[in-house]
Amino acid sequence: MKILIAGGAGFIGSTIASAATDAGMDVVLLDDLSAGRREFARDLPFYEGDIADGDLLDRIFIEHPDIDAAVDCAALIVVPDSVSDPLGYYATNVGKGVAFLQHLARNGCERLLFSSSASIYEAPDGHPAVDETSPIRPLSPYATTKAMFETILADTAAAGILSVISLRYFNPIGADPQLRTGLQIRTPTHALGAMITAHHSGGTFSITGTDWPTRDGSGIRDYVHVWDLALAHVAALQQFDKVTANEYAQVINLGTGDGTTVLELIAAFEEVTGKTLPTRTTAARPGDSAGAYTSSTRAHDLLGWRAQRTLHDGIRDSLAWYDKRDTVLTD
Repeated sequence: MKILIAGGAGFIGSTIASAATDAGMDVVLLDDLSAGRREFARDLPFYEGDIADGDLLDRIFIEHPDIDAAVDCAALIVVPDSVSDPLGYYATNVGKGVAFLQHLARNGCERLLFSSSASIYEAPDGHPAVDETSPIRPLSPYATTKAMFETILADTAAAGILSVISLRYFNPIGADPQLRTGLQIRTPTHALGAMITAHHSGGTFSITGTDWPTRDGSGIRDYVHVWDLALAHVAALQQFDKVTANEYAQVINLGTGDGTTVLELIAAFEEVTGKTLPTRTTAARPGDSAGAYTSSTRAHDLLGWRAQRTLHDGIRDSLAWYDKRDTVLTD
């Protein structure tokens, strides 16, 4: 099987590429390198450019006419940035995404695996567990772009143009266990990345909000190891036609099924490092929500997939990647 991964030089896309290659698939990468890293594209066919560039997509399919499916990981993903630049997020995540679908359809690529997000869900107060039928209520422009694009994909699938599986990620952490790739951003804004930055710099970690409707007042998330996420993509690609046989636009949550609050994440981080993490409390960031975790078994029922790695595994692998990162990334 040969696959095209758009956004394939980023954190998630490059990890999927490694897992797919390990599983015996042929992988072609496309990335504009606005956030991705050329180092992550080593040893694989790589095309630098935009998913909306029709001439480039045509060239990829001319040179790789046997591509069986596309994986779309190409998106802007920083929630606060989406609040300050909504037009940029809609233009990239929706506008360019639609152009990408048109280019795939024109070139006869009929299978699309879409990187979606659990941020689209409404998490009712005090009940943060959600499944694929839970109400949709995005609270940031970023989340809205994901929900909007899923609607576009459903309409496209209903028209018989593409078959689609949307994988709704919860909160990826960790790195490729072999440390071939990992989070490429040196100053990440998500909770674990900010903890690692504070741990190494001697700084203080900011707990953004302590009055959320959770068991301890801090936000709750479902932290899933990025390698488990990558293996879910491999399973979805391997079983794509079976999964979409009766429903051409399928949605599947990818999470552990366990919610972890920020205060619990801090405790786990301190257990792994053996050191106390200095903290302070601040106001919630624009676009933040109380959070949620999956209560769904659909990933297991359809893909035979369950998350295998623990929260502590994700923290350890994230720390290990931090230590190796600057030997992989050259600038």
